[in-house]
Amino acid sequence: MTVTATPVDEPEQLEPQAAPVSRASRWASRLLPAAAAALSGVLLYISFPPRTLGWLALPAFAVFGWVLRGRGWKAGLGLGYLFGLGFLLPLLVWTGVEVGPVPWIALAAIEAVFVALVGAGVATVSRLPGWPVWAAALWIAGEAARARAPFEGFPWGKIAFGQADGVFLPLAALGGTPVLGFAVVLCGFGLYEVVRLVVEGRRSGAAVHKATVAVAALSVAVPVVSAFASRGLVSDKAEAGTATVAVIQGNVPRLGLDFNAQRRAVLDYHAKETQRLAAEVKAGKAEQPDFVLWPENSSDIDPFANDDARAVIEQAATAIGAPISVGGVVERDGKLYNEQILWDPEKGPTDTYDKRQIQPFGEYLPLRSVIGAINSEWTSMVRKDFSRGSDPGVFTMNGAKIGLVTCYEAAFDWAVRSEVMDGAQLISVPSNNATFGRSEMTYQQLAMSRVRAVEHSRSVTVPVTSGVSAIIMPDGKITQKTGMFVPDSLVQEVPLRSSQTPATQLGVLPEMLLLLVAAGGLGWAIGAGVRGRRAGGV
Repeated sequence: MTVTATPVDEPEQLEPQAAPVSRASRWASRLLPAAAAALSGVLLYISFPPRTLGWLALPAFAVFGWVLRGRGWKAGLGLGYLFGLGFLLPLLVWTGVEVGPVPWIALAAIEAVFVALVGAGVATVSRLPGWPVWAAALWIAGEAARARAPFEGFPWGKIAFGQADGVFLPLAALGGTPVLGFAVVLCGFGLYEVVRLVVEGRRSGAAVHKATVAVAALSVAVPVVSAFASRGLVSDKAEAGTATVAVIQGNVPRLGLDFNAQRRAVLDYHAKETQRLAAEVKAGKAEQPDFVLWPENSSDIDPFANDDARAVIEQAATAIGAPISVGGVVERDGKLYNEQILWDPEKGPTDTYDKRQIQPFGEYLPLRSVIGAINSEWTSMVRKDFSRGSDPGVFTMNGAKIGLVTCYEAAFDWAVRSEVMDGAQLISVPSNNATFGRSEMTYQQLAMSRVRAVEHSRSVTVPVTSGVSAIIMPDGKITQKTGMFVPDSLVQEVPLRSSQTPATQLGVLPEMLLLLVAAGGLGWAIGAGVRGRRAGGV
């Protein structure tokens, strides 16, 4: 029998394969950017008042740039939304103090959509040369959109409003809040780009193109240098003499939405504090004011229709011997107005200003029928809509021209500028923060007034029903302020100014220029992507 040997197969030579990526690694690669986006948004929130940490906006945008650079627009959309939620949810928590979490969360969720769109745009331009410039301009484009829509806009959370204590603040006088915000965002993105180039150069050992390094360095250096150069635009020098102003904070009996049921008490409180100040003036303990400023809603009882309210105001004006700007709720021709009333101690009411930028869901209810179908309690909170004023409000009080910017209006660039263009030598921001308790809202709004002071080089007074009331110099520094929920008065001589800063003169032009830069960068990136896909398909 013949035995046939069976050959033994040689071991198969396998090609080396990459180690399989674990599911945990894949999840980590997705979760890390998402977590970084949300946390950098929280870091941006921490940079806002009442904290004086405006510089934290730079690392916040640096991390945001790291998260977005090189990604597709869809990823940028999602990561931008997470960044927006991380920023806006804690920033706007005060909106739910009295009405619960649903309106607060809905507002933050809607506003974060604008940030998501900016994230998609930043991701799209992130491969362009000098991408921090295009990206920062896109952020300002997002802010411009938020300030105009929906329902007349909601500019709360503009980057500029977090910089009242920062080195970039003088840029507000150069180009307003758009230029100030652009500088901060550009510096943050530029900071990341400089770090990225240094790390990549060391890792690869390859020389980085000098022009690329120069552009990255300039995106950090130019905003900082411009801020220091703009300090010359900020001055506290009196140009039209001085005036002694009295700011009255009468306080309220109780916190919360019940404020509106305490109308007579609130009026009496402000009259009482004014009379107390008048007694101090008579005793030589306080300086005689040239005029007195009361807050928004200091007389929710219409003094034109109620003789008792009129008598209370007249007694206070007579006691202090100076004109008073009274914040009233007035009904005229069947319409409701949030009105400032100039009350002369001898002539009575001589001028009025009706608030022009009224607050949606607070002073009027958009989509009333739809909202009423969802929750009738919401419609009961705003039973009758306020009407809008149409003209700027500048009161002449003992020879000084006082521009009125009522509460919510301080967030809108046009509303403040119009008063200065109409001749205001001093700006007053009468407000009512009583419905927001001891939340951060009052500090956020106070920071806005500080930015406005520098933007237009005007002293700014902030009379508030329950605090924090303040007097602010044209350089943005607070010289006096009250506590919260205490009756108090502030009396101080302040400079009156008549010159206009570049920001006042230019108005909306810097913002429009930045919108063109954003559109140019986005168009360039989209065009480059289309050409690349066509070339790849050949």
